[in-house]
Amino acid sequence: MAGDRKKKSVTKRSSRSTTGRNKAGRQGKTIPARRRSADQKSRTASRARSRHPDQTVAGTKEHTNVQLSEHHTEAPRKRTFLEEADAGTPTSGSWRARLHEIIFEAETEAGRLFDVVLLWAIVLSVVAVILESVRGIRLHAGMLLSILEWTFTGLFTIEYILRIISVRRPLKYIFSFFGMVDLLSILPAYISLFSGQYYYLTIVRILRLLRIFRIFKLARYLGAAQTLLRALRAARPKITVFMGAAFSVVVIIGTLMYVIEGEEHGFTSIPTSIYWAIVTLTTVGYGDITPQTVAGKALAALAMFIGYGIIVVPTGIVSAEFVQFSRQEINTQSCPDCAAEGHAADALFCRHCGARL
Repeated sequence: MAGDRKKKSVTKRSSRSTTGRNKAGRQGKTIPARRRSADQKSRTASRARSRHPDQTVAGTKEHTNVQLSEHHTEAPRKRTFLEEADAGTPTSGSWRARLHEIIFEAETEAGRLFDVVLLWAIVLSVVAVILESVRGIRLHAGMLLSILEWTFTGLFTIEYILRIISVRRPLKYIFSFFGMVDLLSILPAYISLFSGQYYYLTIVRILRLLRIFRIFKLARYLGAAQTLLRALRAARPKITVFMGAAFSVVVIIGTLMYVIEGEEHGFTSIPTSIYWAIVTLTTVGYGDITPQTVAGKALAALAMFIGYGIIVVPTGIVSAEFVQFSRQEINTQSCPDCAAEGHAADALFCRHCGARL
């Protein structure tokens, strides 16, 4: 019995020791495995950072920027007038855009009112210049005409300055045709302030007649005038070809008349004969040079018939183009960059500079 008890106790101790060793072995195997996995992850991350350092830094910066933007949000600063001028594009809804809409476009009620007032001012200023040329009216109403002169000069000066301010590219407007017309319409009045002698005042009075160029500004606001200008531009190639052919006919007829009539009948040279051919073909007929021979008279009659055809053909070309463009609706918008007008009804961009309308 005692021996059996000893055997059982020894067996229990051995089993306990075996179990303890197994637990210790399992624990010893588990701990290094966790450490190995952590080491592998750290090595993998370090390799990724070494291969793509920019992406890691960029990701960190983006995360930082997002956090900063969430905590520090600033309202956009409104640009000043000089910054808008440097940028070349006024902000939508700014006072410059509103001013451009009123001055250059006729789509709004304010724009139409501005156009009507401007047209009446142009007409009245031209009438004042015409009346001032009459001596009797100038003697009796000279003071009134002078007041009207400076009133219109001041109004057109303000208009000229506002046009320069409202466009994105002022130099393009200043050196455009209507920009030069606007400048010439106000310069004579200011030049007269610095001229003290009668001779120079006479020259200034002649320069003041340039104000009649204001009447050309009427064409900018009339759809029919814009249509006519577009028709003339479209017919320009055809008219150029026709005028070349007409010039050839003039030279041929003039040369033939010089050969037929000769110097004894007034056709002293080919240029003189060409002059006669031009006068005859245009049906003017001054009568200073006339053919005397039968052949010369026959050639003159032929030239007269050809002259009627020369007059009719350009008229037909321009009329056909005018009818074609009359069927198209005219866009009254003006380009905010170059102040060009006369765009198509569905135009979104300027036909000259490409800026958005």
